[in-house]
Amino acid sequence: MPVLLPNSHSRGRTERTRVRNPARSEHAVVIAGGGPTGLMLAAELALAEVDVAVVERRPDQAIVETRAGGLHARTIEILDQRGVAERFLREGKIVQLAGFAWTKLDISDLPTRHAYGLALRQTHIERILADWAMELAIPFYRNREVTGFAQDETGVDVTLSGGETLRANYLVGCDGGRSLVRKTAGIDFAGSDPTLSNLMAEVEMREEPEFGLRHDALGFHGLSKTESGRVLVVVTEATLERTASPTQRDLSDALVAVYGTDFGLQNPAWISRFTDAARQAVSYRSGRVLLAGDAAHIHHSVGGQGLNIGVQDAVNLGWKLAQVVNRVSPDSLLDTYHAERHPVAARLLKNTMAQIALLRRGDNGRKAARDTIAELLGMDEPRKRFGAMMSGLDIRYDLGEGHALLGRRMPDLDVTVEGRKLNLFTLLHGARGVLLDFDRADGIDVAPWTDRIDVVDATYEGPWELPAIGQVTAPGAVLVRPDGYVAWVGDGSQGGLEDALTRWFGSAAK
Repeated sequence: MPVLLPNSHSRGRTERTRVRNPARSEHAVVIAGGGPTGLMLAAELALAEVDVAVVERRPDQAIVETRAGGLHARTIEILDQRGVAERFLREGKIVQLAGFAWTKLDISDLPTRHAYGLALRQTHIERILADWAMELAIPFYRNREVTGFAQDETGVDVTLSGGETLRANYLVGCDGGRSLVRKTAGIDFAGSDPTLSNLMAEVEMREEPEFGLRHDALGFHGLSKTESGRVLVVVTEATLERTASPTQRDLSDALVAVYGTDFGLQNPAWISRFTDAARQAVSYRSGRVLLAGDAAHIHHSVGGQGLNIGVQDAVNLGWKLAQVVNRVSPDSLLDTYHAERHPVAARLLKNTMAQIALLRRGDNGRKAARDTIAELLGMDEPRKRFGAMMSGLDIRYDLGEGHALLGRRMPDLDVTVEGRKLNLFTLLHGARGVLLDFDRADGIDVAPWTDRIDVVDATYEGPWELPAIGQVTAPGAVLVRPDGYVAWVGDGSQGGLEDALTRWFGSAAK
């Protein structure tokens, strides 16, 4: 069957000029927060031709402080699914980024085109995402914050700082760990209180510091050089008592407690405080209000997973919300967002808590435990399993029993379509579902859904292999959701296909 290969561009969209009522504007979806999660979600919705707008308190994407430092393999795959991964790869440094409690995990032999991480600071990640958003003509309400909202049966009235009101079908809170959207929606943020407090800062030092990592009775600490030549400081504080915005004096005291000196600390570019508090929204949805990213879950930064899980939240939610807004699928499809993503974050919180338990102190018992874990992770199978977990490659959504592919990420195979060799992810650039028919024995009839999915006859010569699973039986056909996860696997028949199509892409067109 002929197929028009999708692309990642804006399908002829041009920059939208809106004549706005100064007191009220309307959008299908309003996103509170223009960080990586909010930007990715906005792009996903725009690709589906949804009228989405972003409310962001900053005037632009500039970030002074060093936040997230990289992208894991699955996040790079997701960006590749939309045809924009190369934008990030051009600016970052390919590294083996995955690790567990400071034990590095080499994932270079895992079956993925991107068997690595990408060292790239959040400020660059956000800039690239924001440039993409501009190409997709997504409107921003900058220098504003969501200050409140009220939802009814047909939509949400969103109040912004300055008094402006937006009307939306849905509101998504991507507004961080202190999310006003979550609090206003009355969603409980269950979890554990902090047991340690870290200061992070970028500073100048008059004296040569002791670069490297250190463990002691207080916790873990590290000093390293930044891109600017300054010193990046991570230090565990001696007490949890200080909770206000950190000062240079706080940082100096913490350094002296650990190193006996602050190395002539001066001219801090920024100082931030973070803890190991681990909390998760008990529900990712309240009516027409949804949560994603840090608004839905917070945890310690060990393992560098926070930005990545937020972007992956956005890609799981985006196509579902688009189909509901576009009246392709019933509102109940949004419940699968919580059902799928809540367990993923719960597992992530557990792995960060486990890592902090190992790293919390420098005593002999914990050192022995770390050494034992490091020895275990030096073995191939544990390394591959933990590497797949930490890089997001082993995620499986519970879509029932069946083929090993069901509920897992679709591998980016080298397929042949209409005589052309291409990467399978190319077929996902348009953020639509794809039914891949490898058998082509009798053909697959999905005519009532072809306005929502692409049907592709493909051939593939080679093994089917999954991270942490190994080789699996070659399927006759697969139905791949817009987020790249397999929703149905064919074994020579069409059994279950109609149910899968209806569940994920709405009722058959009449």
